[in-house]
Formats: sequence, structure tokens, C-alpha cells
Amino acid sequence: MSQSPSQNPELQSLFEQLSSAMDRDVHRLRRQLRDLQARLKDGKEVDQGLAKLQKVVADSCALKEQRRQAVPEIEYPENLPIADKREDIAKAIVENQVVVVAGETGSGKTTQLPKICLELGRGIGGLIGHTQPRRIAARTVANRIAEELNTPLGEKVGYQVRFNDHSGPDTYIKLMTDGILLAEIQHDRFLNKYDTLIIDEAHERSLNIDFLLGYIKTILPKRPDLKVIITSATIDVDRFSKHFNDAPVIEVSGRTYPVEVHYRPMGESDADDLDLNRAIIDAIEEIQDIERSAQKRGGDILVFMSGEREIREAALAIRKANIPHFEVLPLYARLSLAEQNKVFQNHKGRRIVLATNVAETSITVPGIRYVIDPGTARVSRYSYKTKVQRLPIEAVSQASANQRKGRCGRVSEGVCIRLYSEEDFLSRPEFTDAEILRTNLAAVILQIANAYR
Repeated sequence: MSQSPSQNPELQSLFEQLSSAMDRDVHRLRRQLRDLQARLKDGKEVDQGLAKLQKVVADSCALKEQRRQAVPEIEYPENLPIADKREDIAKAIVENQVVVVAGETGSGKTTQLPKICLELGRGIGGLIGHTQPRRIAARTVANRIAEELNTPLGEKVGYQVRFNDHSGPDTYIKLMTDGILLAEIQHDRFLNKYDTLIIDEAHERSLNIDFLLGYIKTILPKRPDLKVIITSATIDVDRFSKHFNDAPVIEVSGRTYPVEVHYRPMGESDADDLDLNRAIIDAIEEIQDIERSAQKRGGDILVFMSGEREIREAALAIRKANIPHFEVLPLYARLSLAEQNKVFQNHKGRRIVLATNVAETSITVPGIRYVIDPGTARVSRYSYKTKVQRLPIEAVSQASANQRKGRCGRVSEGVCIRLYSEEDFLSRPEFTDAEILRTNLAAVILQIANAYR
């Protein structure tokens, strides 16, 4: 007489061992064990399949234990504001499936949250997936976390962006663009390779972020082991909490010094590039005048530009102006990694960094004491008239302008020169429209349909 599944000690033992297996394997192994159960119930031979599964389960459990033993030593910079909230955040993660962490730029949430998760034992059975809205941010944040964990980039801490995957079998923390995580849904519907997801800069409300937040909510009941952390500036935090059934919100203060704002309107709002470049050079000269009158010099200048072409033209104009004591550095997504890294390296002289709005929230350019803000950015917007997705240059919202201003209050008192009037600033919308309100949704609908097939 065949043995009942419940009386088969080897099969029962394998089911119990699944709690010690890698997360990515559990769903598949449980299904295969149930298949064996069914065969056993039908009186069929299972010895060969059982032996094979015993080895697979043992290997998966051994790998998880090996990863547990190889977790790098974790230390935290005590000068970051998030240090005061570390215990509260850890407690909230342990007690809740979803946690919202709100904090302004400079709080340390981006670099320290994955380390808090790792210290809690996350990232062992599965990866800690950490999304960024932009490729340059994914790379630079991964590099910073790897440095703080004293490990080479690409090993314990890795990153993946389009066309480049610098993560491996030993990776615990994986930085990536939200688009990469979105693409993984196609072949990993329940995101089983991750035991923790950190969705960073959620307040940007990109199409990818909105889709991810909606999709993740649907899989949470099927993945009770999955922890999700949403990080945001203090914009619309309650809405994120409500979306995830009143998830707890922990607020972390930013580390900022007072910033003095100067309004220097250029004149016509549609001024050409020559006028803009002249206004930027005038603002740099004004900064030098401020330093001379205060008899104090130091700190770098961050200039926000609308795009790559505008950055190149402004860099040429500034170099031709022969402004002494400053090195001009561009920062945009298509630069090589080596060129991007120059901006974040320690340096002796002074710099003028020309950046797109990637420097607005996603990454922190060190040493900035002055910001020059023309108040514009390229914004993806669907034209219902031409049926084409466009990238027009538009005025940024008050929230974006304030994020830019905050970039020069990180190391000391700062000065922000806005190349537009205060009346212009006050007339702008408070927040940037969510991308879902200004794009063609056909591709999104197809992606949703494919994810739920």
C-alpha cells in the first residue's frame, strides 16, 4: 500500500526546509513538492524526483546560509539626520509590510535605508531592490553605498541600468532604474528574487513609479514576506500612505542651512540661449561680488540647465568668459561614467557644475554653496493635436524650484540666484503634474495587460 503524503517524512521535511531556502526558489520548489505529493497520492513512483528535490532544496538552503555569513560589516555616518530615526525606521519595517519614509534632500534616506534593511536580515533570502528615477542616480547611489560598506562596486552592492548590469550572485543591494524593475515583472510576476523593495523619490510621480506602486499593491497579499519602503520628499506623503492601507509614515528632517534667494529676471520668458548664457555669466560674477564684499570665498556653483545641448553651449560660453579659479563640469545622463564620476570626487579647486534636473532630487553634488536657477526643464508631454510625445522646455513648479534652492544649503549658508522674477515664481503651480496626466497611456495600458496575463 502506498504511503500517504502526510506520512512521508522526507516530503514533509522538505516542505519545512523551504523557510530556509532562497526566496527566488521557494515558489518553484513548493509547486514541485506539491506535484510529488499528487504523484504519491496516486501511488506513483517518486523516489527519483524526491532525491533530486532534496539536493536542490539543500543547495538553496546552503546558499542562503552562506549569504547570511558573508553580510558585510555595517556602519552609519552619525552626522546624517536619519541617524536619529534609525531605530524607529527599523521597528516600523519589522512590524509592517509597507513603510513610507518622508524626508527632504540631505536626510540620508537614500543611502542609509538599504543598510538598515540589510542589518535587519533583509537581502539574504532575496535581493534588496532599490529603484531610482534616473540611471545616473542608480550608479552614483550604488557607488556611495558600496564605499560605505567597504566593498567593491558590483559585488555586495550592484546596479543595473539599461544595457549595463553590474550586479552578481553575491549582491545583497541592487540599485536600478524603476524601468528595470518594471521590465522584470514580465518574467518574474511576483518579483520573487526580491525580499525588500525600496521605491525612492516616489514624489516625482513618473509613469514607471505610479505603475510600480499600483502593481506592487496587488502582489503584497501573495508575497507576505516582501517588505516595501516608499521614500518621498514631504510632498503628498499621506496619499502614499492611504494607497497602501494607511501604512505608517516616518518623517526625517533634512540637513540644511539658510539659503538667501536673489531674483534676477532675464526679461522675456522666451529669451534665447545667448541671453541665458549671458545671464548665467552675470550671476557667476554676482557671486564673486558677494564673496568680495563678505571677504569670504569658497564653495562650488551648481547651474540647472534644461538639457544636454544647453549644457554644452553654456559650458563653452563660460569658458570663453575666462572666469578665473573655476573648473567647468557638465553632468547629464549620456556622459560616460568616468566623466560623471568627476563631479562626485574630492577636489581642491572650485567648480561650476552644469546639470540637468537630475541634480534636483535624485543625487547630491558635494560642496555646492551657490545655485543658479533659470527655472526651466524639459518636460515630457503628449500633444493631443499632433499625437506625438514631446519634450518642450517649460517653467518648473514651485516645489522643483525649492528643491533646487535646497541644493546650496547642504554645507553652509547658501545663495540661490533665480533668473526670473518673484512674481513669476509665485504664479507657478505648487507641484509638477504627475506624468500620468501628461502622457499617452496606450503603452501603459498594453504593459498592464501584459503583466496581468
